[in-house]
Amino acid sequence: MDEAIFNNPGNESEILNIQIRELQAQLLDLKMKYDLQDKEIAKLIKENDQLKRPPLFVAVVIDILPNGVVYLRQQGNNQEYITHTSDNIHDMLKPGMKVAVNNALSIVRTIADSYDSRVRIMELEESPDITFEQIGGLKNEIEEVREAVEYPLTKPEIFMRIGVEPPKGVLLYGPPGTGKTLIAKAVANKANATFIRMSGSELVHKFIGEGAQMVRDLFAFAREKAPAIVFIDEVDAIGSMRTQDNTSGSAEVQRTLMQLLAEMDGFDNRGDVRLMAATNRVDMLDPALLRPGRFDRILKVPLPDADSRLEILKIHSSRMNLKDISLEEIVGVTENSTGAELQAICMEAGMIAVRREANNIEMPDFISAVKKVKNKSPYEDRMYI
Repeated sequence: MDEAIFNNPGNESEILNIQIRELQAQLLDLKMKYDLQDKEIAKLIKENDQLKRPPLFVAVVIDILPNGVVYLRQQGNNQEYITHTSDNIHDMLKPGMKVAVNNALSIVRTIADSYDSRVRIMELEESPDITFEQIGGLKNEIEEVREAVEYPLTKPEIFMRIGVEPPKGVLLYGPPGTGKTLIAKAVANKANATFIRMSGSELVHKFIGEGAQMVRDLFAFAREKAPAIVFIDEVDAIGSMRTQDNTSGSAEVQRTLMQLLAEMDGFDNRGDVRLMAATNRVDMLDPALLRPGRFDRILKVPLPDADSRLEILKIHSSRMNLKDISLEEIVGVTENSTGAELQAICMEAGMIAVRREANNIEMPDFISAVKKVKNKSPYEDRMYI
């Protein structure tokens, strides 16, 4: 057999070609494995270098001195020192900029402006679907808010033509449920501006300086996103009168308040940043917060009168299937009710009709709803005496 193959050159050549192709396939397979191993080794070397590399510290540029010298303050421990840097980095630096330094306190690179992540998520990405037409009553209050907040951003040329400086801030106060936050939502819907909303309690923190830093980040972020509207709900959480109880918690709240006062009326121009705030307890607020120049307009949002209550009931019952309903009679027995309570009455009347599987909402449904929401009994007798 071997002698026959040996005597046949054609067969021998074919066998050699097969062996060559097999070796080439093996070589290609080994090359692919080698490339994979090479990539894995490079990855491990990079990770090993990162683990060996000392961490970088964050510092703030205080001043830029001649001959490549920079005056820095390290964040965290507030230590100040002078260091040298290369010409290309030195030309990029400016006071207030954050930089990364190594263990030798040399500047490695600059850091872009950063803000507390909690501030970024306060930006309202989509406008609420609330409009001024959906707010019953409060015509004068709405117009004053629009003059102070919306018009300076949407019609600045009018203020420039007349030569008047628009109000810097608006404070809304009144009982709970009268529509303060609702007005802010309508402003966010109408104004062509970035709307940043937060609660006063979100500015109260455990650690010293954290609340003040968040206030600084809030207004710096608003200036970057200008034109912008900053709305602080329940501002009394940080704006209450300063006391001398000598507790660390009270001192931290006061530091946050002082930073807020500085941002509202400091040397730095707020630019196209309008401030709105709301509270139920205006009597608790610090006088420094209420003076002109910070909140130029302090508007009371009162309980709705009879005409406003009728308008609110019409708004909230406009999509309901009503039968033999006299909204005027309901207005008569809902004196001293807030807008939120009137909305709850309409919703509760609808739920009562759903419970009895009716096709329409009738007057007894509203009677029961008023009783339940107001937690009072003589409404039925008063309506049908």
